[in-house]
Amino acid sequence: MKRVVVGLSGGVDSSVAAYLLKEQGYEVIGLFMKNWHDDSVTISNECPWLEDSNDALLVAEKLGIPFQTVDLSEQYKEKIVDYMFKEYENGRTPNPDVLCNREIKFDVFMKIALSLGADFVATGHYCRKGEIMVGGKPVYQLLSGKDDNKDQSYFLCQLSQEQLSKSLFPIGELTKPQVREIAMKLDLVTAEKKDSQGLCFIGKVRLPEFLQQQLQPKEGLIYEVSAADEVYSKVKPTFNSLEEELVYESTPIKYIPDNGKVVGKHQGAHYFTIGQRKGLNVGGTKEALFIIATDVKTNSIYTGQGSNHPGLFRKALKVQSDEIHWIREDLKLQNGQLMEVMARIRYRQELQNATLHQFESGLYVAFENPQSAITEGQFVAFYNDEELIGSGVIS
Repeated sequence: MKRVVVGLSGGVDSSVAAYLLKEQGYEVIGLFMKNWHDDSVTISNECPWLEDSNDALLVAEKLGIPFQTVDLSEQYKEKIVDYMFKEYENGRTPNPDVLCNREIKFDVFMKIALSLGADFVATGHYCRKGEIMVGGKPVYQLLSGKDDNKDQSYFLCQLSQEQLSKSLFPIGELTKPQVREIAMKLDLVTAEKKDSQGLCFIGKVRLPEFLQQQLQPKEGLIYEVSAADEVYSKVKPTFNSLEEELVYESTPIKYIPDNGKVVGKHQGAHYFTIGQRKGLNVGGTKEALFIIATDVKTNSIYTGQGSNHPGLFRKALKVQSDEIHWIREDLKLQNGQLMEVMARIRYRQELQNATLHQFESGLYVAFENPQSAITEGQFVAFYNDEELIGSGVIS
């Protein structure tokens, strides 16, 4: 009997994952990760860890599997929270869920599981794992979940072959309604529990307040840039090379106060992100204002009216050389090579046609159609059909 440690989060997905593994004949151990202590910033009745760990315990008892809690809050603070503060401070928007999977669940947590003699670690992610032979060696594939509505492969876009080799995703072949149905039949306490929102394992957090603990408020101006501004009608230069053109297409417009008019004040550019429209507290415009750029150096926010504002769109993005990650290392591009892929720049975004171009200076992702709100610090993930083959941090 192979031993599997399941990350029981107190939700329905991991509960059913544990049940399915037991049915398949594995020796299953449930582990709950406690990653957060500070209740002052969580919205109290939404997913506090105590309630979740109790639910996880009840599920383990019902399934007849051993259960324990591990406290990873120190590592979580250091690897996720501190990193988030640093990124926001530098005007980038991190993705804590992707990081939590790479640094906590499939690293710190996985090491604990393996130290308990586990052969595998399992989670309730909606994705699947494949295995193929390449050059006589097994290569592991990260495949999207069967439920298109719930596919969570994007959140695992930074996993390595080593991590994948020891991972199991028992519910990847199921849809959410099927998972709920199994939980109802088993009369699990989590059967009708709402999906948790908010930061991975912290629960619902008031992000501005959470950030304000570390990042001091600093009053600055909000500018509105007209869609008719001349910055959008500049003639495209001629380029001497494809790389030059990609540099041009992937570089965000640098706005200055002269590009817009002052429409309000904010409490710190580092609290805001591109594409955001809530929290600006500016009224009186015909269409909603969207953030098209933030400048933490001058503490300015630039906005435009409506979701079709030209300032929101870009045809390409760049990933720095040291921030490219290939799950399928055998498919890694060499300098001068290109590859047609499907890509997404955020969770739940429809996959987009794109071409990867690898140069010494980095990897460029050129999209067939301009993309809205390409955000520095977020992850771009690239797919070959239903297989996620690699990813990178948007620079």
